[in-house]
Amino acid sequence: MNKHHLYEKNKCLCDDDILQRSPKKQIKLEEDESVNDEDSDADVGEFSHPIPWQKLEAEELDCDYALLFSKGEADDLFTRLEEEVVYSAGDDAKVQVFGKVYNIPRKQATYGDTGLTYTYSGITRSASPWTPTLEYIRETVTKATGQTFNFVLINRYKDGRDHMGEHRDDEKELDPSCPIASVSLGAARDFVFRHRDSRGKGSSRQIEPVKLELAHGSLLLMNPPTNTFWYHSLPVRKKVLSPRINLTFRRILLSRN
Repeated sequence: MNKHHLYEKNKCLCDDDILQRSPKKQIKLEEDESVNDEDSDADVGEFSHPIPWQKLEAEELDCDYALLFSKGEADDLFTRLEEEVVYSAGDDAKVQVFGKVYNIPRKQATYGDTGLTYTYSGITRSASPWTPTLEYIRETVTKATGQTFNFVLINRYKDGRDHMGEHRDDEKELDPSCPIASVSLGAARDFVFRHRDSRGKGSSRQIEPVKLELAHGSLLLMNPPTNTFWYHSLPVRKKVLSPRINLTFRRILLSRN
């Protein structure tokens, strides 16, 4: 059976630090997991800010997960984003899949550095200027990860009926060496990874999907080569009645023309 590991990411990891769990089971990280004062100044390797990172691993899947914002700050950021973010409408709120155009089952917006564009699912999006709140969140993510980002795709889910289908963030504009940093605010939602070789009836291998719950104020870092081999989705959850905002920070390669 395929195994994945979830463990604290420190400078040095021992075998005793690794928690093995079946990928059939949901991984739920409680908000009360925190770093004590003695650990707050600890060296965390490549990460520049000492937050309680957890490692999520499976075959060709490498992710880091942490609660980046306290509940109070996450509540405030959610409220500010509701006031600042302008979402796409009309034709800009549609997506092309296998030649057919569909309404996106959630709201979307794109922000970033001047002149940047991002093309996915047959649609090209231009970056709106950073808002003060988006700038603040981006700076916080950079301090936590040591990575720089010049673009963010925002998805707003009004409730559990809004969803996102299986896909990979592997567009050519993206810097393949840079992770994608996903910040979640609002309702906690299940997030599911599925290996490309195990999708569909004609799949060549049996690899169990990996599922975790993305909490309010959390950060999921999807490191290479995750998006090459694993699809991810946010399934419908009808019992979820409150909204969620997700921000995926990316590094888009600048044109050399």
